[in-house]
Amino acid sequence: MVAVWKRELASYFLTPIGYVFVGFFLLVSGILFTFNNLMSGSGDVAAMLSSFSMVPLFLVPILTMRLFSEERKNKSEQMLMTSPLSLTAIVAGKFFSALTVWLATLAGTMLYVLIIGSYGNLYWGEIISAYVGFFLMGGCFIAIGTLVSASTENQVSAAVISIGVNFFIWVVDSVIYVVPAQFISTALQWFSLYERYDPFARAQLGFSGILYFLSFIVVFLFLTIRVIDKRRWGEG
Repeated sequence: MVAVWKRELASYFLTPIGYVFVGFFLLVSGILFTFNNLMSGSGDVAAMLSSFSMVPLFLVPILTMRLFSEERKNKSEQMLMTSPLSLTAIVAGKFFSALTVWLATLAGTMLYVLIIGSYGNLYWGEIISAYVGFFLMGGCFIAIGTLVSASTENQVSAAVISIGVNFFIWVVDSVIYVVPAQFISTALQWFSLYERYDPFARAQLGFSGILYFLSFIVVFLFLTIRVIDKRRWGEG
């Protein structure tokens, strides 16, 4: 897994993808920070991160679109799947490489926190809670993108489909309340990432919220493994 993680992490910065993702995220978040915090005089870090919540919805697919689709396009997927590494290790290595870039990008936004701190007091409990929730929510988007990338060999298609799924997750909170069937509404609640992030933004760092995000990630990575495994035996 470590070998795959290192290779994938290096590839992000040997190609423009890593720089585009980090650069655009910091650019957009910087603009939002300027308008929502600096110009309004707000020192609310949790509100700052909440204002960024739409950004990973559109940008994370850029990070994940090549994870497996590139392997299929270049006809190198079979070599990867016949390596001594298990499919679990391969999927985990690719996922954690994207997650590492996401973590590094979030670390860059700590500059905004330091700027806020220079004008007033920082409440680190609230900040840590908000960042943990935001990081885990981004991890869920990465897990979704990993599954989509494993299901297509076209990177553009993978990005577009991922954005579509992410957009559905963004609007699902509104859909839940207009669905008449209770069992459908209950099922849709499992995809309510933004609602599950709200307690973190309110400094309610709880085990149940962390468990939900981790379970969401594990389920999507498990489905990714099953998709690749099915294709391997189907093509075999």
